[in-house]
Amino acid sequence: MGAQGTRGVPSLTGSRFISVKLLIAAIACAALAAAAPAAGQTAPAPSAAAEISALMKAGKNDEALARAEARLKDNPRDAQVRFMRGVILTEQGKTVEATAAFETLIQEYPELPEPYNNLAVLHAAQGRYESAQRLLHQALLAQPQYVTAYENLGDLYISMAEQAYAKALGLDANNRAAKTKLEATRELNTRIRAVR
Repeated sequence: MGAQGTRGVPSLTGSRFISVKLLIAAIACAALAAAAPAAGQTAPAPSAAAEISALMKAGKNDEALARAEARLKDNPRDAQVRFMRGVILTEQGKTVEATAAFETLIQEYPELPEPYNNLAVLHAAQGRYESAQRLLHQALLAQPQYVTAYENLGDLYISMAEQAYAKALGLDANNRAAKTKLEATRELNTRIRAVR
């Protein structure tokens, strides 16, 4: 599933973190383009978000996190940098801190879909599928055209199907239909992971 950055659950991790990185890069590029100087003017210093995004894209997550935390000391309500901090923490495997970062963003900015999406990816990676499903639906309520959430919801449903077929086969090892469906969903999950 795509957060905008996690690993673990069959098809609910990794891919959307890449999407989040792309989202962050797109936001940073848009901000830079909007702030581009007219001919003959000096270019303004890059924004904190643009600097953090560049560090993340360069794989310098420790530096990006330090820059984000420095920015947040002076501007604690900067939602974009707070979100980026959550993505960095996720990529660093600091799930508890990342979860807290996204939960706080959701409480303070319930209209933003990305924190719901990323928190859903973290929950799915922990096998908390029902919670992940609820969070993805919240993301879609906040932004009905949020493609990443729809894609993650599809990945989640496939993982939930795999889990259900495995449970059915565990209860009845001779159930050929469940075995065939389990094999099919596992193959589909493998193919989905390869697309990321």
